Amino acid sequence: MPDNVSRDIAAPLLDWYDANARVLPWRAAPGTPPPDPYRVWLSEVMLQQTQVATVIPYFEKFTTRWPDFASLAAADDAELMSAWAGLGYYARARNLLAAARAVAGGHGGRLPADEGELRKLPGFGSYTAAAVAAIAFGQRAVVVDGNVERVVSRLFACRDPLPAARPRIRQLADSITPGARAGDFAQAMMDLGATICTPRSPKCLLCPLADRCDARAEGRPEAYPVKAPKKARPVRYGTFFWAEREGQVLLVRRPAKGLLGGMRALPTGAWSAAPPALAGAPFNADWTLRNDTVSHGFTHFELVAALAAATIDRHIAPADGEWWPIAELDSAGLPTLFAKAVAAIGRTG
Repeated sequence: MPDNVSRDIAAPLLDWYDANARVLPWRAAPGTPPPDPYRVWLSEVMLQQTQVATVIPYFEKFTTRWPDFASLAAADDAELMSAWAGLGYYARARNLLAAARAVAGGHGGRLPADEGELRKLPGFGSYTAAAVAAIAFGQRAVVVDGNVERVVSRLFACRDPLPAARPRIRQLADSITPGARAGDFAQAMMDLGATICTPRSPKCLLCPLADRCDARAEGRPEAYPVKAPKKARPVRYGTFFWAEREGQVLLVRRPAKGLLGGMRALPTGAWSAAPPALAGAPFNADWTLRNDTVSHGFTHFELVAALAAATIDRHIAPADGEWWPIAELDSAGLPTLFAKAVAAIGRTG
Protein backbone atom coordinates (compact mmCIF):
# COMPACT_ATOMS: atom_id res chain seq x y z
CA MET A 1 0.00 0.00 0.00
CA PRO A 2 1.49 3.41 -0.90
CA ASP A 3 2.57 5.51 2.05
CA ASN A 4 0.50 8.55 1.05
CA VAL A 5 -2.88 6.80 1.16
CA SER A 6 -5.25 8.34 3.70
CA ARG A 7 -7.69 5.41 3.76
CA ASP A 8 -10.32 8.00 4.70
CA ILE A 9 -9.55 7.78 8.39
CA ALA A 10 -10.05 11.40 9.43
CA ALA A 11 -13.73 11.91 8.53
CA PRO A 12 -15.26 8.94 10.37
CA LEU A 13 -12.88 9.35 13.29
CA LEU A 14 -13.73 13.03 13.76
CA ASP A 15 -17.45 12.24 13.52
CA TRP A 16 -16.96 9.68 16.29
CA TYR A 17 -14.92 12.16 18.35
CA ASP A 18 -17.58 14.85 18.04
CA ALA A 19 -20.02 12.49 19.74
CA ASN A 20 -17.71 10.65 22.14
CA ALA A 21 -14.83 12.92 23.15
CA ARG A 22 -13.69 12.54 26.75
CA VAL A 23 -14.36 15.59 28.89
CA LEU A 24 -10.99 16.54 30.42
CA PRO A 25 -10.05 19.71 32.32
CA TRP A 26 -7.35 20.73 29.84
CA ARG A 27 -9.47 20.28 26.72
CA ALA A 28 -11.73 22.42 24.60
CA ALA A 29 -14.91 20.85 23.24
CA PRO A 30 -14.63 19.32 19.73
CA GLY A 31 -14.82 21.89 16.97
CA THR A 32 -14.31 24.89 19.28
CA PRO A 33 -11.27 27.22 19.37
CA PRO A 34 -8.10 25.65 20.79
CA PRO A 35 -7.63 25.68 24.57
CA ASP A 36 -5.08 27.69 26.57
CA PRO A 37 -1.60 26.57 25.38
CA TYR A 38 -0.33 26.62 28.97
CA ARG A 39 -2.93 24.06 30.03
CA VAL A 40 -2.29 21.90 26.97
CA TRP A 41 1.45 21.88 27.61
CA LEU A 42 1.11 21.20 31.34
CA SER A 43 -1.29 18.31 30.72
CA GLU A 44 0.92 16.75 28.05
CA VAL A 45 3.95 16.81 30.35
CA MET A 46 1.96 15.27 33.21
CA LEU A 47 0.44 12.59 30.97
CA GLN A 48 3.81 11.20 29.87
CA GLN A 49 3.99 7.70 31.40
CA THR A 50 1.04 8.53 33.68
CA GLN A 51 -2.65 7.60 33.51
CA VAL A 52 -5.34 10.25 32.96
CA ALA A 53 -7.13 9.42 36.23
CA THR A 54 -3.90 10.04 38.17
CA VAL A 55 -3.13 13.28 36.35
CA ILE A 56 -6.49 15.06 36.75
CA PRO A 57 -6.19 15.97 40.48
CA TYR A 58 -2.54 17.01 40.04
CA PHE A 59 -3.47 19.15 37.03
CA GLU A 60 -6.25 20.88 38.93
CA LYS A 61 -4.01 21.61 41.92
CA PHE A 62 -1.20 22.89 39.69
CA THR A 63 -3.43 25.22 37.67
CA THR A 64 -4.98 26.60 40.85
CA ARG A 65 -1.57 27.22 42.38
CA TRP A 66 0.28 28.20 39.19
CA PRO A 67 -2.31 29.30 36.58
CA ASP A 68 0.09 30.58 33.91
CA PHE A 69 3.69 30.66 32.75
CA ALA A 70 4.60 33.69 34.86
CA SER A 71 3.45 32.15 38.13
CA LEU A 72 5.05 28.79 37.37
CA ALA A 73 8.31 30.46 36.34
CA ALA A 74 8.40 32.20 39.74
CA ALA A 75 7.77 28.97 41.69
CA ASP A 76 10.32 27.78 44.22
CA ASP A 77 12.11 24.69 42.90
CA ALA A 78 11.60 22.66 46.07
CA GLU A 79 7.94 23.67 46.32
CA LEU A 80 7.27 22.54 42.77
CA MET A 81 9.10 19.23 43.27
CA SER A 82 7.03 18.56 46.38
CA ALA A 83 3.82 19.31 44.48
CA TRP A 84 4.94 16.86 41.77
CA ALA A 85 5.57 14.03 44.26
CA GLY A 86 3.66 10.91 43.26
CA LEU A 87 3.65 11.61 39.52
CA GLY A 88 7.09 10.05 39.05
CA TYR A 89 9.67 10.66 36.31
CA TYR A 90 10.89 13.73 38.15
CA ALA A 91 13.03 15.03 35.30
CA ARG A 92 9.70 16.13 33.82
CA ALA A 93 9.16 18.51 36.73
CA ARG A 94 12.64 19.99 36.40
CA ASN A 95 12.11 20.50 32.66
CA LEU A 96 8.66 21.94 33.36
CA LEU A 97 10.16 24.66 35.51
CA ALA A 98 13.01 25.31 33.06
CA ALA A 99 10.58 25.61 30.14
CA ALA A 100 8.26 27.95 32.07
CA ARG A 101 11.21 30.21 32.87
CA ALA A 102 12.37 30.13 29.25
CA VAL A 103 8.89 31.08 28.02
CA ALA A 104 8.45 33.80 30.65
CA GLY A 105 11.92 35.20 30.07
CA GLY A 106 12.44 34.79 26.34
CA HIS A 107 9.04 34.49 24.67
CA GLY A 108 7.00 37.17 26.39
CA GLY A 109 5.09 34.61 28.43
CA ARG A 110 3.67 32.87 25.36
CA LEU A 111 4.50 29.52 23.84
CA PRO A 112 5.63 29.69 20.22
CA ALA A 113 3.13 28.09 17.85
CA ASP A 114 5.74 26.56 15.56
CA GLU A 115 6.64 22.92 16.20
CA GLY A 116 10.31 23.53 15.42
CA GLU A 117 10.51 26.46 17.86
CA LEU A 118 8.80 24.40 20.55
CA ARG A 119 11.48 21.72 20.17
CA LYS A 120 14.05 24.26 21.37
CA LEU A 121 12.42 24.52 24.80
CA PRO A 122 13.47 22.30 27.73
CA GLY A 123 11.54 19.03 27.87
CA PHE A 124 9.96 19.43 24.43
CA GLY A 125 10.71 16.23 22.56
CA SER A 126 9.12 15.34 19.24
CA TYR A 127 5.87 14.12 20.80
CA THR A 128 5.27 17.07 23.15
CA ALA A 129 6.11 19.64 20.48
CA ALA A 130 3.77 18.00 17.98
CA ALA A 131 0.95 17.61 20.52
CA VAL A 132 1.13 21.25 21.64
CA ALA A 133 1.41 22.54 18.06
CA ALA A 134 -1.65 20.55 17.00
CA ILE A 135 -3.89 20.81 20.06
CA ALA A 136 -3.06 24.32 21.28
CA PHE A 137 -2.44 26.03 17.93
CA GLY A 138 -4.27 23.94 15.32
CA GLN A 139 -1.08 23.30 13.37
CA ARG A 140 -0.85 20.13 11.30
CA ALA A 141 1.55 17.94 13.25
CA VAL A 142 2.01 14.18 13.50
CA VAL A 143 1.20 13.25 17.10
CA VAL A 144 2.16 9.71 18.12
CA ASP A 145 1.81 8.58 21.73
CA GLY A 146 1.32 5.02 22.96
CA ASN A 147 -2.39 5.02 22.13
CA VAL A 148 -1.84 6.37 18.62
CA GLU A 149 0.99 3.91 18.08
CA ARG A 150 -1.34 1.02 18.90
CA VAL A 151 -4.18 2.30 16.69
CA VAL A 152 -1.92 2.85 13.68
CA SER A 153 -0.11 -0.46 14.06
CA ARG A 154 -3.49 -2.23 14.01
CA LEU A 155 -4.96 -0.20 11.16
CA PHE A 156 -2.05 -1.19 8.93
CA ALA A 157 -1.13 -4.52 10.61
CA CYS A 158 2.50 -3.43 11.07
CA ARG A 159 4.43 -6.66 11.51
CA ASP A 160 7.79 -5.23 12.53
CA PRO A 161 8.29 -5.34 16.30
CA LEU A 162 8.65 -2.27 18.46
CA PRO A 163 10.73 -0.22 18.88
CA ALA A 164 12.16 -0.76 15.38
CA ALA A 165 8.69 -0.21 13.85
CA ARG A 166 8.33 3.33 15.20
CA PRO A 167 9.64 5.22 12.13
CA ARG A 168 7.24 3.25 9.92
CA ILE A 169 4.33 3.83 12.32
CA ARG A 170 5.04 7.55 12.34
CA GLN A 171 5.15 7.57 8.53
CA LEU A 172 1.75 5.87 8.43
CA ALA A 173 0.37 8.27 11.06
CA ASP A 174 1.54 11.12 8.84
CA SER A 175 -0.34 9.59 5.90
CA ILE A 176 -3.69 9.75 7.72
CA THR A 177 -3.28 13.10 9.54
CA PRO A 178 -5.53 15.79 8.00
CA GLY A 179 -4.68 19.43 7.54
CA ALA A 180 -7.92 20.61 9.14
CA ARG A 181 -8.87 20.04 12.80
CA ALA A 182 -5.41 18.66 13.52
CA GLY A 183 -5.80 19.05 17.27
CA ASP A 184 -9.15 17.28 17.33
CA PHE A 185 -7.74 14.50 15.15
CA ALA A 186 -4.80 13.97 17.51
CA GLN A 187 -7.09 13.82 20.53
CA ALA A 188 -9.54 11.56 18.68
CA MET A 189 -6.75 9.07 17.99
CA MET A 190 -5.74 9.21 21.66
CA ASP A 191 -9.33 8.69 22.82
CA LEU A 192 -9.87 5.83 20.40
CA GLY A 193 -6.79 4.06 21.78
CA ALA A 194 -7.75 4.76 25.39
CA THR A 195 -11.39 3.69 25.19
CA ILE A 196 -11.95 1.44 22.15
CA CYS A 197 -8.68 0.18 20.66
CA THR A 198 -7.36 -0.89 24.05
CA PRO A 199 -4.32 -3.14 24.59
CA ARG A 200 -6.52 -6.07 25.63
CA SER A 201 -10.03 -6.92 24.46
CA PRO A 202 -10.40 -4.07 21.95
CA LYS A 203 -14.04 -3.13 21.32
CA CYS A 204 -13.93 -3.56 17.55
CA LEU A 205 -17.72 -3.62 17.18
CA LEU A 206 -17.82 -0.04 18.49
CA CYS A 207 -14.87 1.24 16.49
CA PRO A 208 -15.59 3.84 13.78
CA LEU A 209 -12.59 2.51 11.84
CA ALA A 210 -13.40 -1.20 12.06
CA ASP A 211 -13.99 -1.61 8.32
CA ARG A 212 -10.65 0.07 7.58
CA CYS A 213 -8.54 -2.00 9.98
CA ASP A 214 -6.16 -4.67 8.65
CA ALA A 215 -5.65 -6.23 12.09
CA ARG A 216 -9.40 -6.72 12.50
CA ALA A 217 -9.62 -8.18 8.99
CA GLU A 218 -7.00 -10.71 10.07
CA GLY A 219 -9.10 -11.52 13.13
CA ARG A 220 -6.29 -10.82 15.59
CA PRO A 221 -6.11 -7.15 16.61
CA GLU A 222 -4.49 -7.99 19.95
CA ALA A 223 -1.43 -9.28 18.08
CA TYR A 224 -0.51 -5.65 17.32
CA PRO A 225 1.63 -3.79 17.98
CA VAL A 226 4.24 -6.51 17.79
CA LYS A 227 6.70 -6.19 20.65
CA ALA A 228 10.24 -7.46 20.91
CA PRO A 229 10.89 -9.73 23.90
CA LYS A 230 11.51 -7.74 27.07
CA LYS A 231 14.93 -7.88 28.63
CA ALA A 232 15.02 -8.60 32.34
CA ARG A 233 15.72 -5.45 34.35
CA PRO A 234 18.77 -5.65 36.58
CA VAL A 235 18.23 -5.45 40.34
CA ARG A 236 19.99 -2.93 42.58
CA TYR A 237 20.00 -2.85 46.35
CA GLY A 238 20.08 -0.07 48.89
CA THR A 239 19.27 0.79 52.50
CA PHE A 240 16.94 3.53 53.68
CA PHE A 241 17.64 5.01 57.12
CA TRP A 242 14.82 5.98 59.48
CA ALA A 243 16.30 8.25 62.16
CA GLU A 244 13.68 9.19 64.73
CA ARG A 245 13.76 11.60 67.65
CA GLU A 246 10.90 13.14 69.64
CA GLY A 247 8.23 12.31 67.08
CA GLN A 248 10.27 13.54 64.11
CA VAL A 249 12.20 11.78 61.37
CA LEU A 250 15.24 12.99 59.45
CA LEU A 251 14.64 13.87 55.79
CA VAL A 252 17.28 14.98 53.29
CA ARG A 253 17.23 16.56 49.83
CA ARG A 254 18.49 14.34 47.06
CA PRO A 255 21.07 15.87 44.68
CA ALA A 256 19.54 18.16 42.08
CA LYS A 257 20.71 15.96 39.21
CA GLY A 258 19.98 12.26 38.93
CA LEU A 259 17.09 10.03 39.98
CA LEU A 260 14.49 11.79 42.12
CA GLY A 261 16.64 14.91 41.92
CA GLY A 262 15.77 17.69 44.35
CA MET A 263 13.16 15.64 46.20
CA ARG A 264 12.87 15.13 49.95
CA ALA A 265 13.76 11.57 50.93
CA LEU A 266 14.95 9.35 53.72
CA PRO A 267 18.75 9.16 53.88
CA THR A 268 20.06 6.31 51.78
CA GLY A 269 23.44 4.87 50.97
CA ALA A 270 24.60 3.95 47.48
CA TRP A 271 22.45 1.68 45.32
CA SER A 272 24.59 -1.24 44.26
CA ALA A 273 24.57 -4.76 42.83
CA ALA A 274 24.70 -6.34 46.32
CA PRO A 275 22.83 -5.48 49.55
CA PRO A 276 24.90 -2.78 51.29
CA ALA A 277 23.52 -3.47 54.81
CA LEU A 278 24.34 -0.42 56.98
CA ALA A 279 26.91 1.09 54.64
CA GLY A 280 26.11 4.71 53.91
CA ALA A 281 24.37 5.50 57.21
CA PRO A 282 24.03 9.26 57.64
CA PHE A 283 25.76 9.18 61.04
CA ASN A 284 26.81 6.72 63.74
CA ALA A 285 23.88 5.34 65.71
CA ASP A 286 22.49 2.08 67.00
CA TRP A 287 20.95 1.15 63.65
CA THR A 288 18.73 -1.94 63.46
CA LEU A 289 18.04 -3.63 60.13
CA ARG A 290 14.37 -4.50 59.88
CA ASN A 291 13.02 -7.67 58.31
CA ASP A 292 10.94 -5.93 55.63
CA THR A 293 12.13 -4.45 52.33
CA VAL A 294 10.67 -2.06 49.78
CA SER A 295 10.73 -2.71 46.03
CA HIS A 296 10.27 -0.14 43.29
CA GLY A 297 10.63 -0.33 39.52
CA PHE A 298 12.53 2.37 37.64
CA THR A 299 12.78 2.46 33.86
CA HIS A 300 16.07 0.61 33.66
CA PHE A 301 16.32 -1.31 36.93
CA GLU A 302 14.45 -2.63 39.95
CA LEU A 303 15.44 -1.34 43.38
CA VAL A 304 15.14 -3.48 46.51
CA ALA A 305 15.75 -1.41 49.64
CA ALA A 306 16.27 -2.64 53.18
CA LEU A 307 15.05 -0.47 56.05
CA ALA A 308 17.24 0.48 58.99
CA ALA A 309 15.90 2.37 62.00
CA ALA A 310 17.36 4.12 65.02
CA THR A 311 15.94 6.29 67.79
CA ILE A 312 18.53 8.91 68.58
CA ASP A 313 19.37 11.48 71.22
CA ARG A 314 18.02 14.96 70.60
CA HIS A 315 21.54 16.39 70.76
CA ILE A 316 22.63 14.57 67.57
CA ALA A 317 22.50 17.23 64.86
CA PRO A 318 23.31 15.95 61.34
CA ALA A 319 24.94 18.52 59.10
CA ASP A 320 22.35 18.08 56.36
CA GLY A 321 18.64 17.47 56.42
CA GLU A 322 15.54 18.57 58.29
CA TRP A 323 13.52 17.00 61.08
CA TRP A 324 9.98 16.40 59.89
CA PRO A 325 7.03 15.57 62.18
CA ILE A 326 6.16 11.91 61.61
CA ALA A 327 2.45 12.68 61.91
CA GLU A 328 2.76 15.14 59.00
CA LEU A 329 4.82 13.08 56.55
CA ASP A 330 1.98 13.14 54.05
CA SER A 331 2.77 16.83 53.49
CA ALA A 332 6.50 16.28 52.88
CA GLY A 333 6.10 15.54 49.16
CA LEU A 334 8.02 12.28 49.29
CA PRO A 335 8.45 10.37 46.02
CA THR A 336 6.47 7.13 45.79
CA LEU A 337 9.53 5.02 46.55
CA PHE A 338 10.08 6.69 49.93
CA ALA A 339 6.36 6.90 50.66
CA LYS A 340 6.37 3.09 50.35
CA ALA A 341 9.14 2.92 52.96
CA VAL A 342 7.21 5.18 55.33
CA ALA A 343 4.12 3.00 54.88
CA ALA A 344 6.13 -0.15 55.57
CA ILE A 345 7.54 1.29 58.79
CA GLY A 346 4.09 2.45 59.84
CA ARG A 347 2.59 -1.01 59.29
CA THR A 348 5.10 -2.80 61.47
CA GLY A 349 5.98 -0.09 63.93
